[in-house]
Amino acid sequence: MESAEIRRRWLSFFEKRGHTVVPSASLIADDPTLLLVPAGMVPFKPYFLGEVTPPYPRAVSVQKCVRTPDIEEVGKTTRHGTFFQMCGNFSFGDYFKEGAITLGWELLTSSQESGGYGLDPEKLWITVYEGDDEAERIWRDVVGVPAERVQRLGKETNYWDMGVPGPCGPCSEINYDRGPEFGPEGGPAVNDERYVEIWNLVFMQYERGPGEGKDYPILGDLPAQNIDTGLGLERLAMILQDVHNMYETDTLRVVMDKASELTGVRYGAADHSDVALRVVADHMRTSVMLIGDGVTPGNEGRGYVLRRIMRRAVRNMRLLGADGAVVGELVDVVLTSMGRQYPELLTDRKRIETVALAEEAAFLKTLKAGTNILDTAVTDTKAAGSTVLAGDKAFLLHDTWGFPIDLTLEMAAEQGLSVDETGFRRLMKEQRERAKADARAKKQGHADLSAYREVADSSGATEFIGYQDTSGEATVVGLLVDGVSAPAAQEGDEVEVVLDRTPFYAEGGGQLADTGRITFSSGAVVEVRDVQRPVPGVIVHKGVVQVGEVTLGAAADCRIDVTRRRSIARAHSATHLTHQALRDALGPTAAQAGSENAPGRFRFDFGSPAAVPGSVLQDVEQKINEVLARDLDVTAEVMSMADAKKQGAIAEFGEKYGDRVRVVTIGDFSKELCGGTHVHNTAQLGLVKLLGESSIGSGVRRVEALVGTDAYRFLAREHTVVAQLTELVKGRPEELPERVSGMLGRLREAEKEIERFRAEKVLQAAAGLASGARDIHGVALAAGRVPDGTGADDLRKLVLDVRGRIPGDRPAVVALFTVVKDRPLTVIATNEAARERGLKAGDLVRTAAKALGGGGGGKPDVAQGGGQNPAAIDDALAAVERLVAESA
Repeated sequence: MESAEIRRRWLSFFEKRGHTVVPSASLIADDPTLLLVPAGMVPFKPYFLGEVTPPYPRAVSVQKCVRTPDIEEVGKTTRHGTFFQMCGNFSFGDYFKEGAITLGWELLTSSQESGGYGLDPEKLWITVYEGDDEAERIWRDVVGVPAERVQRLGKETNYWDMGVPGPCGPCSEINYDRGPEFGPEGGPAVNDERYVEIWNLVFMQYERGPGEGKDYPILGDLPAQNIDTGLGLERLAMILQDVHNMYETDTLRVVMDKASELTGVRYGAADHSDVALRVVADHMRTSVMLIGDGVTPGNEGRGYVLRRIMRRAVRNMRLLGADGAVVGELVDVVLTSMGRQYPELLTDRKRIETVALAEEAAFLKTLKAGTNILDTAVTDTKAAGSTVLAGDKAFLLHDTWGFPIDLTLEMAAEQGLSVDETGFRRLMKEQRERAKADARAKKQGHADLSAYREVADSSGATEFIGYQDTSGEATVVGLLVDGVSAPAAQEGDEVEVVLDRTPFYAEGGGQLADTGRITFSSGAVVEVRDVQRPVPGVIVHKGVVQVGEVTLGAAADCRIDVTRRRSIARAHSATHLTHQALRDALGPTAAQAGSENAPGRFRFDFGSPAAVPGSVLQDVEQKINEVLARDLDVTAEVMSMADAKKQGAIAEFGEKYGDRVRVVTIGDFSKELCGGTHVHNTAQLGLVKLLGESSIGSGVRRVEALVGTDAYRFLAREHTVVAQLTELVKGRPEELPERVSGMLGRLREAEKEIERFRAEKVLQAAAGLASGARDIHGVALAAGRVPDGTGADDLRKLVLDVRGRIPGDRPAVVALFTVVKDRPLTVIATNEAARERGLKAGDLVRTAAKALGGGGGGKPDVAQGGGQNPAAIDDALAAVERLVAESA
């Protein structure tokens, strides 16, 4: 049975039994504590924690998951993988243990003809928590599993919690006996290779307290008992397809076969090549799934995860003997095999291929050079008698050559070396701190998220009235001062105010937050500077108490800055128009990869393998402004996700959407899922001016633009500049490019002529310097200072020319100095006869540079140095003469 059919049967079985089918959430986790979704229950976490009321009593899903903590073990064992699919059925206060157990048994053991998986009941073994008498009774008495095939295990394996205080409970696992070739008898308590776990049933019935590991108190029963189960699709496929491990299942084996075809290495021929083939298969599948969900390669966060696994895959293909680009063919196989389960991958094929190919091309450019740098560092480390590669070397490889630290660790280990990871991490941290401040504080302020959850629990979600109103009456339901819940706040306090309803838009979907004022019945005023949603349903207004005292429960009058809101709305609507115009010009690969809508301006990130030609950008801008002139209405409608897809609405990668979505439509031109605020008609935008585009990462470009009066002011300034230039060149505006180009050309020619005259003048001094060389114990020393401003190249040519004019059988040292931009510079050369007497240019330069307050070096025949103190040139000349005298 193919993986796609396993998935279809899972969803069909539970849907027929009253479960709502929930599509897989994006791998981009909607949780600030997670980079990527690592488990099937993650999208349902707010329901289990009580943060959000479940919209259904029963649910079923097949969730895409990625885990990377054991990435180095991928391929070395057949049990480790980065991407997997977790089939789950969930009950929120509906059925409990007996329902979960009987449903699981029915699906696994029913015949394939009737829609089940057709597993032999005699090969199924059950484990239960050692204290869970109820679960054991159900398995034995209700289902009929023989007592000898039900085993009790301890808390470490059969008790579930989230690692923090909250829901917990016993779990029961269904295991499949693969037969004696996989190990001895005795059940899963004895051997988990033979008795492989395929399904875990979690019975959430208790609330746990604080504690380390599994050592925590049980505080009592949960208000509602919930079910969370997880069946590994790949593990079940391994059994139903009668193969030894997950790498031999249909969706991974085809990738290994393609890698074998491309390299000529047969799977099963040798252990080391099998490891490489498994790494390629796993990492390429994971890469495609991540790119499909909108992740792009980068040096931070989930982008780094993608870059790391893609580059591991490419390097393993090289180790297997592949020469040249291979990613395109591997991606094609993954898309074909996984596209049966996720059709959106096929729809988005072009964009996925573009991002993957761009990353491979970037890595291949640096792989050879980076490998040479690493080989040199390894050789130097071993020569020094060390077994640890320095952290700065690893940082150089990462920062300059794009080598993920994990690749450096791996390649160094192959050479018998470890890496100073502490030093590397320190340098990375310093770089990040220099580059940007952590944005997390802005998103969730200084408060523990539990404070916001308490507000949500006690007062419910904040009602947003800002689509239709810019002001409104409200009541304070939550108040935090310095991140701590408080009954009141005084004048001057930094506060976070939660209201029962608000017209203030919280930052999200690329749109900046509203600002404004909240006036309270007591006369107090809070100037609102930022608005965020730290937890689902709670809108937090951040600001300062300008006057008076704010108290919990106080009545409030809210008024946003309308001018700012309208300016931002114009930018947001312009972003939608730009997105559609770019897709029309470049195709569906120009999918949104991020945006920011600010007052009067916006930036829009999109997928593209190369720079957008200026002519195309000009066409896009013209199309946008033509749409403005059509006076198209902008409307918003809430509908089901299914209806939105039918209407062709575009969704942004990485955004999480519920069952009901808001669709913003701009006439017959654009239709997108969006929760932001917009204009009512395109004529309200006035004007859109694209400022240009640039690269912000592999396969991702950024357009920046101005809207409305900001765009007008920019064009007015441009017009003034053009008018001034036309006056200066005495021509028409359309002649400016040609006139300016001609002037610059003539200027460059003049600079070359001046440089030629200067070089000739410098070299004219060569004969005099050579004839004026002084004899120092038999060594001809031609030393002195040439005119300031002589460039390094000209100084070097002069030194070599002077050396060439001194007879070769006479030991000679030429040491010349100059000052360039207030810094002294020296070049020193020796001939072969001088070097035979122990006079080396590098030694002489270091002596001179030390006197100048700097440093230098080079080869024995010619070297260069510099310093900080031009006044010390005479001292440097004297130091060189002393060293010549001593050495001669």
